[in-house]
Amino acid sequence: MAIHVVEEANRCLGCKRAMCQIKGCPVHTPIPEVINLFKERKMDEAGTLLFENNPMSAVCSLICNHSNQCEGNCIQGRKGNPVHFSSIESYISRTYLDRYTPKRAEPNGKSVAVIGSGPAGITVAIKMAEAGCDVTVFEQKAEVGGVLRYGIPEFRLSKELVSRYRDIMVSLGVRLRPSTTIGGALNIDDLFRDGYDSVFVGTGTWRARKLDIRGQGRGNVFFGIDYLVDPDSVDLGRDVAIIGVGNVAMDVARTALRHGAHRVTLYSNTNNVTASSEEVEYAELEGCEIVRGKDVIAIEKEGPVFRTAIFDEDGNVVGYEDELDHVSCDTVVIAVSQLPKDKLVLTTDGLATNDRGLLEVDEKNMCTVPGVFAAGDVATGPRTVVHAVAGAKVAIEGMKEYMGIA
Repeated sequence: MAIHVVEEANRCLGCKRAMCQIKGCPVHTPIPEVINLFKERKMDEAGTLLFENNPMSAVCSLICNHSNQCEGNCIQGRKGNPVHFSSIESYISRTYLDRYTPKRAEPNGKSVAVIGSGPAGITVAIKMAEAGCDVTVFEQKAEVGGVLRYGIPEFRLSKELVSRYRDIMVSLGVRLRPSTTIGGALNIDDLFRDGYDSVFVGTGTWRARKLDIRGQGRGNVFFGIDYLVDPDSVDLGRDVAIIGVGNVAMDVARTALRHGAHRVTLYSNTNNVTASSEEVEYAELEGCEIVRGKDVIAIEKEGPVFRTAIFDEDGNVVGYEDELDHVSCDTVVIAVSQLPKDKLVLTTDGLATNDRGLLEVDEKNMCTVPGVFAAGDVATGPRTVVHAVAGAKVAIEGMKEYMGIA
């Protein structure tokens, strides 16, 4: 590993206008500077730079869509192979976490509530604690981590690494309240009443989007986001049909193969696949099949029923064949995006959402209730971890300005 990352670092040209950083990375990781510090054997400085810019760097190095982001914008990739910064970042970031020492400013008297402990919530908790705020994280599930723990399979992201972030928050003095739902016994008004100066919402999108078809309540049908929470508790059988071709669908497919499925087929209603090219490559390499142009219209006891699309020369759907396609399988998994749950909105006066149920935020990521900020999937819809961090960083600056701290 060390030899590989050193070789990759030596391939970096140190571009003055580094498109990997400017265009490729949503959080604008200072890639040339990090690589230069690494080549100078300044591991602590390189790790600190990565962590300060993106506390989730160790996670992003493993699960980002590198081929479309940093590595996809590397100038070396124009005529050959791009510099694999993900390997360099992973090595530096994991080493940094092994040596992590909490650094916290003097207490500033401000108190922050963080609702949800996914990547956005963890980022806000760490940064606000470092700034000297008293931080409490409220998590609905039994363990912290949100989508990192309950939505991304172990083979892509180890639970051990997710637990590192729990330890980091604790070391910074963050209080954790797992198994606590805000919008249940407690609501946002209670938090303000109890002295919190600002509230951050990073609750993600945990409600599966259903289809407008019959059969979704059958015993052989599951929703992808629910399945990924605890795949050990579900027996999908040997033959699995997955409706959807996004990243969640790919995670479901690869997880199903690791839990006894022998045949996994993913169905797209168009000619396109929305998952990242890396995830598609892995899924197909492991034996999954992707079938395009299949629009599901019902789910029967035997399996899904599709109408088959007719495409024009540009790949657009222009009609459907008359004969329906009845597919036989053991189970059907629906993975066609997710929506936020609505407990917070129903229990908080003035907390507005758009037509997709996502929280409305301004340019500082403040919601329509003063002092309440949001970022991540609950504000943008399902996106990636690095996009959640990017939104969290905007919210952090907004919260600091709102509370009047540096």
